[in-house]
Amino acid sequence: MQAKMTVNKAFTISTIDPRVYGTFLEHMGRAVYSGIYEPGHKTADAKGFRQDVKELVKELNTPLIRYPGGNFLSGYNWEDGIGKNRPKRLDLAWKTVETNEVGLHEFINWSKEVNAEVNMAINLGTRGIDAARNIVEYCNHPGGTYWSDLRRQNGAEAPFNIKTWCLGNEMDGPWQIGGKTAEEYGRLAAEAAKVMKWVDPTIELVVCGSSNDQMPTFASWEATVLEHTYEHVDYLSLHSYYGNHKNDLQNYLAMSVGMDRFIKSVTAICDYIKAKKRSNKTLNLSFDEWNIWYHSNEKDSENEPWQQAPPILEDIYNFEDALLFGCLLITLLKNSDRVKIACLAQLVNVIAPIMTEKNGAAWRQATFYPFMQAAHHGHGTVLRHNLDVPAYDCVDFNAVPFVESVAIHNEVKNEIIVFAVNRSANESTDFTAELQGFNPTSILEFTEISGHDVKQVNTKDTCPVVPKKADAASINGNQLTASLKPLSWNMIRVGVADK
Repeated sequence: MQAKMTVNKAFTISTIDPRVYGTFLEHMGRAVYSGIYEPGHKTADAKGFRQDVKELVKELNTPLIRYPGGNFLSGYNWEDGIGKNRPKRLDLAWKTVETNEVGLHEFINWSKEVNAEVNMAINLGTRGIDAARNIVEYCNHPGGTYWSDLRRQNGAEAPFNIKTWCLGNEMDGPWQIGGKTAEEYGRLAAEAAKVMKWVDPTIELVVCGSSNDQMPTFASWEATVLEHTYEHVDYLSLHSYYGNHKNDLQNYLAMSVGMDRFIKSVTAICDYIKAKKRSNKTLNLSFDEWNIWYHSNEKDSENEPWQQAPPILEDIYNFEDALLFGCLLITLLKNSDRVKIACLAQLVNVIAPIMTEKNGAAWRQATFYPFMQAAHHGHGTVLRHNLDVPAYDCVDFNAVPFVESVAIHNEVKNEIIVFAVNRSANESTDFTAELQGFNPTSILEFTEISGHDVKQVNTKDTCPVVPKKADAASINGNQLTASLKPLSWNMIRVGVADK
């Protein structure tokens, strides 16, 4: 099989916002407790945070972490996580007990240690406008007021200067504490946004879109919410999870086509409201929950309620998951003109690239590696490309290209980065990329994840699903040539010289 990509230096999509490699940590399951935080663990620092996990998070290179939820958010009082006397609460979202040992200060300090900014979410389920303005004042105002001086009394003299804020979580969902109609949420979000920006005009706000594109109110929810909030917010959120429930590999690997349709549909709704309001403002997107989630569904139904940090949503990812994961990453990058923020849900233990054993090891799941490679090397300008490659039909999608790919020009490092997934289970692909307007000089790196049984997983004892050096690619004039093995994730870095 052959695949030919054509790019031209003059034709671009957008510069990548690094926040597209964001992640997410919610107070649920073992994400926080025995995930990032485990006093008594052999690697724990003086504050109780696992240093082995910190090193893996830094290796992943995520620049932004959404916190503290998620469904947990809609019943959370942020004041419970500051000061010395912290109450234990029932978390109705996940039917667990929240100890509040880790709160605002602890998480912000930890985030700094892993080189990430915080994407703070506020409770618009059981709380409202007053709590919204108070937390911004607590976090971002320098001092001389009740809430900012309380922050200083609690040990943080300098403001946290959190720039990105989410206005609630999945407020259209009947499962959500304090779920609302689009009218109810739109009005509340608009008023909360106003006072938050009055406290700190420099912040950016994300308003809730639909919980997924299968919600019965999808599209009408977005349109109604944006009627109220368009001029007050900066991003509209998207959430979507994927799974191979039918055990149909070719259909599963095509699900990134559905993600692309979702993004383009929501973009169209934003632009409709822009036109309707005759606005000069273009609203961008925050895909602030995306991942693969289905392996743990059956086990989670057996959990007893009101435990502290029970093992829930602990999907163990396999090779086929890593391939779809790579397709989803590529899709986000190809939509970088509108998707400026994305948060992989989640970061540790809960549907996560990093797993830990309580009192034991931490390790990298199969999905860790495509994310790590993209977060380290996927920076610069996405090039608009044409890809000539055979396609296939499957149960849910038609005309699915056998190769999913993207090309990025990193002008700072003088290189072009190609990420590509070969969806074919049987055929290698002779891949060529014509790099018009560039002067390619060398292959800097060519790695692949390939050759595994599709159900192969990584464990604490063995991690076979990792990138390995691929067979040599070559440069001939302005053309890149490489062979993409069947069912493979590939990263090719090409050095380019100025013309």
